[in-house]
Amino acid sequence: MVFFTLALCSFLSCTRSEPAQSSSLINWSGAYPAAILQSGEHPLWFLLTEDGPVHITAVEDAAAIYALVPWPYALHIRFMNEKDGHIVMAVNRDGFLKLGPYKTGSHDLALYRFPAQAWQQYTVGGLVYFDDLPAAVIYHDRRFLISDTPSSWPRIWSFNMNSNIPFPADIPVLRQFPHEEGWDIDTLRLAENGFYYYRAARRNALQPEVRIYRTASLAQDGQEISVEMFYNSAPRENIISHPSLPRLPEGFVYTGTGRTANSLFASWEEQEDYSIGAAGFVVIKH
Repeated sequence: MVFFTLALCSFLSCTRSEPAQSSSLINWSGAYPAAILQSGEHPLWFLLTEDGPVHITAVEDAAAIYALVPWPYALHIRFMNEKDGHIVMAVNRDGFLKLGPYKTGSHDLALYRFPAQAWQQYTVGGLVYFDDLPAAVIYHDRRFLISDTPSSWPRIWSFNMNSNIPFPADIPVLRQFPHEEGWDIDTLRLAENGFYYYRAARRNALQPEVRIYRTASLAQDGQEISVEMFYNSAPRENIISHPSLPRLPEGFVYTGTGRTANSLFASWEEQEDYSIGAAGFVVIKH
């Protein structure tokens, strides 16, 4: 069963004003839930759309809604982290989602959306925490599309519960790769060994250049490493399965799972080779 916060906005039609690259236009009165969810024995399915997640009856309803496109340009949950009992997600080409208990001790879940218009032409390259806030890095992926779109700026975004949309952030270790010199940061991750790994690239330059580093702290300079060390630090791809998760149609896969309150969360995608069609998530009592 889904309860909507109708006094604030309808989940299916809620919109927020976007800033013109100016944090002064952010509404600092606080974030508000797009919806209040109450999970039960039956799964709650959600489809990601350009206007935010939409509740659907079944994942089969999402088949053939979106054309399959290369993953850098597809709307999908690119990264997710669990922190303090909440799940924070970076949604490719859209912004942040946050799911967690509506109130302390409550089994109802609050779903927040922080849309970022600046992300629409770019790809999410990582989601980490810095100064105890989520930080997502975006970049322009040029592998599948020839485009004169400039490198993303601002390229690092964050949010907190005092804002209604994301705002630009800064990560000191990335300052050595200036945007005005054409640098993109296409990967930023925290590996199991406790090191942060990041890759900077100038692929549209007269002399393309790629540099790979790792660091123990995002506030300190990194050490340049080999390509082999970089790829060995990547998380291993495993087939996502859980006995409580409902079966997906052929061609659909689960891409990540998490827990919050008494609920199990899982992101899903329609996949074909390097392309993604429909994507979304499911919430079920656990």
